Amino acid sequence: MGTTAQERTDRLNDKIFAAGLGATDLTILYLGEKLGLFRAIAAAGSATPAELAKATGTAGRYCREWLEAAAATEFLEVDDPAAAPDERRFRIPAGGEALLADPADPSFQGYVPMLFTGCIVMLPAIVEAFRTGGGVPWSQYGPDVIDGQEAQNRNLYLSSLATEWLPKIPDVHARLSEPGARVADVACGTGWSSIAIAEAYPGAEVHGFDLDEYSIAKARGYAEERGLAGRVRFEVRDAADPSLSGAFDLVLILEALHDMGDPVAVLRATRSLAGDRGMVVVMDEKTEETFTPNAPDLERLFYGFSLLACLPAALADGPVGTGTVMRPDTLRAYARDAGFSSVGILPIDTEMFRFYRLG
Repeated sequence: MGTTAQERTDRLNDKIFAAGLGATDLTILYLGEKLGLFRAIAAAGSATPAELAKATGTAGRYCREWLEAAAATEFLEVDDPAAAPDERRFRIPAGGEALLADPADPSFQGYVPMLFTGCIVMLPAIVEAFRTGGGVPWSQYGPDVIDGQEAQNRNLYLSSLATEWLPKIPDVHARLSEPGARVADVACGTGWSSIAIAEAYPGAEVHGFDLDEYSIAKARGYAEERGLAGRVRFEVRDAADPSLSGAFDLVLILEALHDMGDPVAVLRATRSLAGDRGMVVVMDEKTEETFTPNAPDLERLFYGFSLLACLPAALADGPVGTGTVMRPDTLRAYARDAGFSSVGILPIDTEMFRFYRLG
């Protein structure tokens, strides 16, 4: 028996209600990360509203409401729900500290509310872009977006990029292990991919290029802090600069090609950077092969980020609006138009990303 019209309406209504709950949860997570509330609870083991307010320099009444809201959605546990409101003691569930309160842990998820909330505040500009067909420049997105992206990339790259993923490409790993290897990290952002490579391959010299001055300033500071300023160089510079031609053994574009307004031109530039002997590797989202309604959750997440940031930023940068959902056939077409003769999918298994080798 088929689904009735009323059942379809009820299901849609449930999804809309669930979306509202998700927005509520996002608010709780954002406040907890932005104000350091989760970290203060983790440091103390547990907290009452007054204790949390004192530890974070915030107002007790707001802390009480936030603590109750976080417990209502099970981000926190409460020792005695029947206690007086200001005497209730809250704690992070066992095993949840890494997810909510430890930015150095690879499983940390505090970047999620930062990214989404930072994008959501751009909705008025995105509405206007819908009407005009224009874009929203990446430079207009605030520090929450850049800092949220950085928090995600930092742990991901330090824990996996050069210690797990690149070693699975034998000739790349071998070349980077030799003294004097040179790497171009195109659209490097705040630089954690470049830093991860330099730390794993002490004989390599890494050059990070990005057009965002805020990101490059942060990247330079991190390289200095980690004692890598002599081997890792960050520049606000277009990677298509002819003076860089043929200078690199490995050219990387990590989760950035879909954001570019002219991806064919960017890939053409990577060919020039690599010259005759260099290698080009692109990492981008692990999308479905083809469009499918009722898509998996990960695909839905990609579409969300595409609408909120990647597509508007790409259209502000150039004529091609790829968006986050760049399928393998789309990348193959870009690579062919850029002059590459082959595109291979590398045997690197991750939940979020797919690796391509261009030749």
